[in-house]
Amino acid sequence: MTFPKLLLFLTLPLYVLDQVTKFWTVGHLPPPWSHEAHGIPVIENLFHLVRVHNQGVAFGFGNGTAWAPVVFLIVPLLALTMIRIFWKKGVFNHPLSKVAVALLLCGIAGNLTDRIIQGFLLSEYADAGFWQRLSEGYVVDFISIKLPFYEKIVPSSEGWWPSFNVADSCIFVAAGLLFIGGIRDEQAAKRSAA
Repeated sequence: MTFPKLLLFLTLPLYVLDQVTKFWTVGHLPPPWSHEAHGIPVIENLFHLVRVHNQGVAFGFGNGTAWAPVVFLIVPLLALTMIRIFWKKGVFNHPLSKVAVALLLCGIAGNLTDRIIQGFLLSEYADAGFWQRLSEGYVVDFISIKLPFYEKIVPSSEGWWPSFNVADSCIFVAAGLLFIGGIRDEQAAKRSAA
């Protein structure tokens, strides 16, 4: 499949799914600071829908800091620039790598869209200036799953993995595909050298 087709049939639908699920979450689930913010059990004690505002990155790193909204607005732009540079240099030759790039673009665009838009939708900042509202941006996380034995690693988690979203899932899968694609490229290079 060509890269434009990957963008059209993989990146775009997943991006739309990501945004629709996030806007549904914001519209239907109580905010994280609410006393009702326990979420909706889909599968009791295993899979819940919750509403989390994440200004940081993975595992909430940077949440609540003054620098996180600005830094994590710039980082995705740098990542997009690096992907473009590596693409032009032909780094992503393996078909798995091309799928991974399509997924990465979805994940980066989905979470970047949140950081730009969500702060402007907070009613408590309706009268604030542009930069204040932009700095209140956050990523909407809503998938919460309980993993066996995770409470042994992080006792305070009670076994619940940090919440995530569709874009995060795309980035996670992309990382795995890049790893597998890199190994296959290396194996192919060794075979051709032999």
